[in-house]
Amino acid sequence: MATEAEVNYNSGMIAFESKEFNRAMHFLLPFAEQGNADAQHRVSIMLQNGLGLVKNEFHAYKWMKTAAEQGHAVAQHGLGFMYMEGDCVGKNMERAIHWFTLAAEQGLAGSQTTLAMIYDQGNGVEIDQEKARILYQRAGF
Repeated sequence: MATEAEVNYNSGMIAFESKEFNRAMHFLLPFAEQGNADAQHRVSIMLQNGLGLVKNEFHAYKWMKTAAEQGHAVAQHGLGFMYMEGDCVGKNMERAIHWFTLAAEQGLAGSQTTLAMIYDQGNGVEIDQEKARILYQRAGF
């Protein structure tokens, strides 16, 4: 038998996937506050994009960073994009590369591909075709 907390967490995840963002926030925010990295990541996405509530870039960044610091690979990738695009935080390619690298090291193909493109194009770094080739290969290209 599932506990009340498990039911609430699952309800929040189902609501998020069903794009019922007000409901998702209601269920997931308490878990984010308790340190659940997946809930923090999803709360960040809702705040970043104004899904079901008013867009709040400061809190979106805070939750994404909190999840990323716990080793949540998808949040690390998301934080990398925030820094790369200057979304919710000042643009900073050095920080973007740091977070993409952490996610890539966990095997996240999207981060491996993004890093490969960064090195291939010399976006904030010196062009490094060999590093790009290795990263593309790891990502399955």
